[in-house]
Amino acid sequence: MGNIEQLYSIYLEHPEVTTDSRKCTPGSIFFALKGERFDGNQYAAEVLEKGCAYAVVDDVQVVPSGDNRYFLVPDVLTALQQLAAFHRQHLTIPVIGITGTNGKTTTKELTCAVLSQKYKVLATQGNLNNQIGVPLTLLSIRPEHQMAIVEMGANHPMDIADLCAIVRPDYGIITNVGKAHLLGFGSLEGVVAAKTKLYDSLRLTGGTAFVDAGNALLMPQAQGMKTILYGEGAEVWGTMIDCSPYLHVNLSMGADQVNIHTHLIGNYNLINVTAASAIGHHFGVSNEQVKRAIEEYCPQNMRSQLIDLGHDNYLVLDAYNANPTSMMAAIQSFVENTNPHKNLILGDMRELGEDSSKEHLHVLRHLATLNRKFDSILLVGQEFTSAFVQLSDEEASSLAVHTLRCYRDVESLCNDEDVLAQMCGATLVKGSRGIQLEKVLQSFGVAKA
Repeated sequence: MGNIEQLYSIYLEHPEVTTDSRKCTPGSIFFALKGERFDGNQYAAEVLEKGCAYAVVDDVQVVPSGDNRYFLVPDVLTALQQLAAFHRQHLTIPVIGITGTNGKTTTKELTCAVLSQKYKVLATQGNLNNQIGVPLTLLSIRPEHQMAIVEMGANHPMDIADLCAIVRPDYGIITNVGKAHLLGFGSLEGVVAAKTKLYDSLRLTGGTAFVDAGNALLMPQAQGMKTILYGEGAEVWGTMIDCSPYLHVNLSMGADQVNIHTHLIGNYNLINVTAASAIGHHFGVSNEQVKRAIEEYCPQNMRSQLIDLGHDNYLVLDAYNANPTSMMAAIQSFVENTNPHKNLILGDMRELGEDSSKEHLHVLRHLATLNRKFDSILLVGQEFTSAFVQLSDEEASSLAVHTLRCYRDVESLCNDEDVLAQMCGATLVKGSRGIQLEKVLQSFGVAKA
């Protein structure tokens, strides 16, 4: 069995790490992770033949006698995490940790864009924000990087605490807390307790938290620690000028007013823009650089992504994830859209546990209070379908002007070509990733997001 110091010496000579046997490059280190349906140990010989320098394994039976390219450990995932934590101890650059119920990926991307105006920045790629992705992110930090931004996700109470023990952030930001992954957290209070483990980590290390001054849940949790506030009343705060369809904001940054035309959809992104600007402002990025970075950023990841269909028709594709907080925020923002024709395609919100039925019914009853703001409402999934039958006749008749239908899955929706063909104007597509609402794009003549 090898130890972490030995493995770190190997890593310094071969600093590219992979967990995917299909994407191993010559000279890299392959970590043979195991899952319910796969065992990376079985691919160790294959990746070494492809050119990997080493294979980290935890099955002694796959290790040929005398082959020093195999690095045997008790558990591969633990070794990956320990290696990342050991690497973190040798870093002297500022590391910013980001978590939150909603907006963490967008805030991470915006913050990276802003800080990259002045620094060489390493940020979490895509959605690699879990127990595997976070170590891979840290192990991607090279000597040339001047700052790192690490996104941390959570489905269970101790996830953030465990990730912070690896990341040891110098700075941190919780974008917000809301109802998500209730199956794992149990309640909103459980979400708050889990996310604010980031604050606990910063307290232990003397780090600093960027905190939304207007967030009534987070401000009390940040008492007694080093903070930099953003939002109304702080040094950096923003107001919305327009949001039809793109968000146009005015930022107060110190003594200056900065007018920014973003490519973001939804007034809920105002606080994300403000957060990224506040972080950039703290690290000496000029107001002109902040403006340029945010105006040049275009979302391409099914998060509030606008897809132009021509002739004043477009989709707002927000189908990467959904929970009660983000669903209500997306709908409320969409109501303010000035397009005369608005439609909703809403998919089930997953991982809500015993609150699922109640939360889906709450969304529909809220829609019923909006006085028929939408031409069409198309509901996709068993949860929304079940919630709809619980509405009163008066509530159901208040939902949509023309078309109101329920579908068991996205394939059933896509097969209803006549309904989709009649839709015009602006259409919000919002649902959890598992519903795969992006498949509806083909029905609008769009190849992919």
